[in-house]
Amino acid sequence: MEIMFLSRADIENVLDMKSAIEGVREVYRQKSLGKTAVWPLISYDFEEPRGVMDIKSGCVFGEKVHGLKMLNSFPGNAERGLPVFTGMLMIFDSETGIPQGVMDASFITCMRTGAAGALGASLLARPESRRLFILGAGRQAIFQIAASLLLMPKIDVVRVSDPLDAENARKFAASCRERLRESFGIDASAVSFEAAEDIAAALAESDIAITVTPARSPVIKKEWVKPGLHLSCVGADMPGKEEIEPEIFAGARVFTDDTPQCFRCGELELAAAKGVISEKDVAGELGDVIAGKAAGRTSPDEITIFDATGIATLDLATGKKALELAKAKGLGRYVEL
Repeated sequence: MEIMFLSRADIENVLDMKSAIEGVREVYRQKSLGKTAVWPLISYDFEEPRGVMDIKSGCVFGEKVHGLKMLNSFPGNAERGLPVFTGMLMIFDSETGIPQGVMDASFITCMRTGAAGALGASLLARPESRRLFILGAGRQAIFQIAASLLLMPKIDVVRVSDPLDAENARKFAASCRERLRESFGIDASAVSFEAAEDIAAALAESDIAITVTPARSPVIKKEWVKPGLHLSCVGADMPGKEEIEPEIFAGARVFTDDTPQCFRCGELELAAAKGVISEKDVAGELGDVIAGKAAGRTSPDEITIFDATGIATLDLATGKKALELAKAKGLGRYVEL
C-alpha cells in the first residue's frame, strides 16, 4: 500500500488562499447540515522545555475523509535554529480506512486559520467596514490580512499591534505590502499598513478586530470596544487562553466554529466560567449563517464575535485539496507502508 507524502514546499506550490477560503466555507456549511464530525481535542503543556502540543481530529462525510492533525509549538526552538511551529496532518479515506496522505501541517493550518478568521469577519462585520485591526504580529497575522483583503476589498486601512514588542509590529507593518504580493499575489498598493502602539485608540478607529495571540489574560478591554465592532477571536484554541475581557460577550451577538469546543477551550471558556455567557446565549455556529439557518449581524450598532478555536475538518478538506492539486502537478512522493 502506497501513501503520498507532501512537504511544506509542495503545499505552498499548489495551495492558494482563494481555494482555502472556499474549502473552509464549504466545511462550515456541511457542519451546519450535520455532515461532519468533530472529535474531542487533546492538548498538553510541556513545562521543561516550554511548549504545547494539541491533537485535533474529525471527519468530513461529504469529502469522504477523516483524520487527525498534531501541532507542536516550542518557542525555545528559535534559539536552537529549529522551527518553533511544526506539525503533521494524516488523511484517511472514510469508505475504506486506507491512508490517503501524510503532510506538513504548519502551512495548511496557517492558510485555513486565516481563511476562517476573515470569513467570520466578512459574514458578521458591517458591510461598509474598511478599517481592520490585527492584534498580534506573529506568523498567523499575514494570513489573516491576506484572507481579509480577498473577502473584503473595501478594506483600505490595516493596523497591527504586538502587545509585547512594538518594534516587531512596526517591522511587520512595513513588510506587509511586499509579503502580500510575493506570497499571495495580492496587490495592496491602495491599503495603508500601520503599527498601533495604543490598542484602545486603534480599536476606536477600527470596524473589525482579529485577535491572533497566545495570550492567557485579556488584552482587549470592554471599555475599548465601540458599538458596531466585529471581533474574530482566533488565538484562544487551548484551555486557559484568553484575549478579550469576558464582559465583552455580554449583550454581543456570538457565533462559534464548534460550540462545545469553544466552551471547552476557546475564548468562551473563561467567559462561561465567570457566568457572563452560556450556550443558550450563542446565536449559532458560523456554518449556520452560511447555510441560511441563522441571521448574522442584526443591527449596525451590534457587537459581533466569532470564536474560532480551529477544527480538524478544516485541515482535512484543505489537505485533501492539496493532495489533489499535487497529484495533478506531479508533486509529492509515494512511500510504501
